[in-house]
Amino acid sequence: MKDIGPEIKPAEVPKPEESEAKQVGEIRERWKWVEPAIWTERMLTALETGLKGGKWFSLIDKVYALSSLEAAYEKVKANKGSAGVDGQSIEQYENKLAVNLERISRKLREGTYEPQGIKRVYIPKPGSREKRPLGIPAVEDRIVQKAAKAVMEPIFEKGFAKRSYGFRPGRGCKDALREVDRMLKAGYIWVVDADLKSYFDSIPHDKLLKVVAEKISDGRLLKLIGKYLKQEVMESMKSWIPEEGTPQGAVISPLLSNIYLDPLDHEMEKQGHQMVRYADDFVILCRSQAEAQAALAAVKDWTAEAGLHLHPEKTRVVRADEIGFEFLGYCFYRGQKWPRKKSLKKFKDSIREKTKRTNGISLKACIKELNRTVIGWFGYFKHSRRQTFIMLDGWIRMRLRSILRKRRGGKGRGSGTDHRRWPNKYFQELGLFSLTAAYVLACQSS
Repeated sequence: MKDIGPEIKPAEVPKPEESEAKQVGEIRERWKWVEPAIWTERMLTALETGLKGGKWFSLIDKVYALSSLEAAYEKVKANKGSAGVDGQSIEQYENKLAVNLERISRKLREGTYEPQGIKRVYIPKPGSREKRPLGIPAVEDRIVQKAAKAVMEPIFEKGFAKRSYGFRPGRGCKDALREVDRMLKAGYIWVVDADLKSYFDSIPHDKLLKVVAEKISDGRLLKLIGKYLKQEVMESMKSWIPEEGTPQGAVISPLLSNIYLDPLDHEMEKQGHQMVRYADDFVILCRSQAEAQAALAAVKDWTAEAGLHLHPEKTRVVRADEIGFEFLGYCFYRGQKWPRKKSLKKFKDSIREKTKRTNGISLKACIKELNRTVIGWFGYFKHSRRQTFIMLDGWIRMRLRSILRKRRGGKGRGSGTDHRRWPNKYFQELGLFSLTAAYVLACQSS
């Protein structure tokens, strides 16, 4: 008999329930970061397949559900943070957590919830004498904002542009930097280095709500967002109602800021421009000067229509192999990159604070504390050129030698014979983290 080979069995058709279960599992895996107390399998399926008209209705009940508020509280607690204008800390709020959450759920359901004012404080701005304003909402308002964000974020995340990296799940600064590096190596050396002037404080409320309403038609949720935009800002002995902007420090502000700039991302993509954005910080990489000038003109047109302003002194077109540009803490120039001046100053200021000559702790304890800062800093700036690390290693050892010099009754910075008295090996044996050695090891691993 002629050999007809091994018997071929027909493929088994999976049972409908097995196929459906597999599909649901795959969808859940793709959206594993969403809040499961809110986003059911049915909602996730609708998110992926799309809704008729492209708009979402009846979402406020997902915000005021006790399970949503409980999940939001746990995230607010994990983030810690200071008390707001009411002076109530997270610990104090937790003392009557069930009662508090039930009360806020009822107010949201009845439409009587009113957010409290925002406490404005000022924090140091790296590399500048100016200070950055920071808004601190009350604990309860942070909880509601966190719940609202958990409801809204997946709806907008699905359509966000691929080259937007700020405040998005599974994305970060390093992804944006890698993309910029890749584009530069691919020959996109003409760069639109743009700066939006006071972006978070200048977003027009009416236009922002209009963009949000393109995907959300729940009037009660839109009204809630509007209340947050109009929260009273309280600072020292004065207060005011903002006419524009989203308060920096508010839980929902990063999402709202991304929503408002997303049309710009897509407009640049539509015109063929390679824009990389992290929050309000972005660059556009081009192959020619003419292309870069056209991209800048397009951005100017869009921002003017959106009610935003480009900083006239900080927005420019440069050729990366002739004039460097800065992005997310790095300076890019002629195929190399290193920490920008502000980043170096911030790092050195932190090291100075931990290596004061008058500190009373042992050198070994000082080095242990120092390593925490140095290792964390290297994790972000490890792609800098080698000279950066050689210079900083020497500077850090000088700071430590100055401590030892002081303890022996000497004055001034560590220098001269101090290098022989306390050689590099001495600090190595005490466990001092070496930036240069870590850089070499990272290059070998690559």
